[in-house]
Amino acid sequence: MSDDLLAHLRDRARFVRTETVRLSRIAGAGHYASSFSAAELLVALYYHALRLRPGEPAWPDRDRFVLSKGHAAIGLYPILADLGFFEPSELDDYTRFGSRYGDHPDMKKIAGVDFSSGSLGHGLSAAVGIALAGRVRGSDHRTWCMLGDGELAEGQVWEAAMAAGHFELGNLVAVVDRNQMCIDGFTDEVMSVEPLTDRFAGFGWHVQRIDGHDLDTIVATFSDLPRAERGQPQAIIADTIKGRGVARMELSLDWHVGNLVGEDYDDVMAELAAGLS
Repeated sequence: MSDDLLAHLRDRARFVRTETVRLSRIAGAGHYASSFSAAELLVALYYHALRLRPGEPAWPDRDRFVLSKGHAAIGLYPILADLGFFEPSELDDYTRFGSRYGDHPDMKKIAGVDFSSGSLGHGLSAAVGIALAGRVRGSDHRTWCMLGDGELAEGQVWEAAMAAGHFELGNLVAVVDRNQMCIDGFTDEVMSVEPLTDRFAGFGWHVQRIDGHDLDTIVATFSDLPRAERGQPQAIIADTIKGRGVARMELSLDWHVGNLVGEDYDDVMAELAAGLS
């Protein structure tokens, strides 16, 4: 990866975090930690890996992205605006009465959104259907699905994983944001999801495990994925830190949802401006 691309992606990851903080203040609360863990993954997808046309959001051969952990939409909206899917100013009344932009995304209202999320655990099933539809249409588009590790406790996820392996959906990529926590605590304590590599592999997936904050590794992994109609579906287990980038939020139960005000808001914005070490 070129130094220029790496610098741009790092800047955009910081942008995702600062916009998450700004939009949360508008809303009065926000899912900081779940967005921060996914920031590098989201920017690597949208500024490098996904085949998109922001000026033509319904382009039939675009890659599809299913944000199964839909509560991280607050980190996705700024990217879509930055790329030109809609005007950035539309986010200035985020979640306010009449706004199209809610805590979870609505594909019928927001350009660039391919899946309306809500209750967790549904996204991979939808992604399997989208990938199968692409095969039927003869399109070579790739379908990506980002899941949180907490939602892997849902049985529907594993039914979808089994179906993807059975149908040899080589055009499907699942990215697991393995940020170690769900709303109730550490996933290893609430409901262990390990060994994830073995579990996906057992359903016929090709699995890679990476550092989900290392942009060099993320970009290289995404770039090397085969674009095939048939073959093994691809699973990328991205080890991350919930709340990454703000010390008080990292692996803290207090910031799954929260609200920064006053000096706390200013301090966090300053910490983000200083950047990750």
